[in-house]
Amino acid sequence: MLPPASHLLSLLLVLGTGGTVPSPWVPPQGCYVAEEAGERTFRCSQAGLSAVPTGIPNDTRKLYLDANRLASVPAGAFQHLPVLEELDLSHNALVHLSGAAFQGLAGSLRHLDLSANQLASVPVEAFVGLKIQVNLSANPWHCDCALQEVLRQVRLAPDTGTGIVCGPGARPDLVGQEFLPLAGEEELCGTGRGGAQRSTDVALLVTMGGWLVLVVAYLAHYVWQNRDETRRPLKPAPVLPVRSEDSSTLSTVV
Repeated sequence: MLPPASHLLSLLLVLGTGGTVPSPWVPPQGCYVAEEAGERTFRCSQAGLSAVPTGIPNDTRKLYLDANRLASVPAGAFQHLPVLEELDLSHNALVHLSGAAFQGLAGSLRHLDLSANQLASVPVEAFVGLKIQVNLSANPWHCDCALQEVLRQVRLAPDTGTGIVCGPGARPDLVGQEFLPLAGEEELCGTGRGGAQRSTDVALLVTMGGWLVLVVAYLAHYVWQNRDETRRPLKPAPVLPVRSEDSSTLSTVV
């Protein structure tokens, strides 16, 4: 009597893997895969994670890593998730983002939550090319040029702007103040990224202005000098003495 087809399939799998059956992937403790509103979701909220977990299904559209102990996000941490639309990294201990932390997500990522972390500054490069809505509230921001440049790259999530407050590492006159009104009134990129070009432009304008002043001064001096020359009286032509030989010749001719 032939064994059932299921037994044959199991036998073939065992033989094909050298006598061992591969173990199915098991998510980290506290994490699970779910279907939410028809979209593949991977939840690892409050899972005690200290690093971004590996093995996240590459068809994940929503990834929740909130309320863990993540201190940094390395380069390319999510580049194997080509359809990821929403990423929640809130309520962690993030102090560092790599400039390539969101590499590979430019075409898909739409919502990013970085609130309630320990971020004082973030590299502008991390957000270049992303078309996202981001929550940056409840972080101890330095309120520097980098943050001002980031706000030019992204859109803030609704009702989160007031939560972007300058932390203890900011300039003393900025500590405790909301950043958005300051960013609208003051240019913080006088030097460094974004400010180098502006400084160069200002220096060029100053130089051109200096040359213009010199040219105008020279023309004014030239015109004034010519006017003085025209006002001076003409000198009478000098009378040349008549030589005696010329007088004798003239008498002879007469």
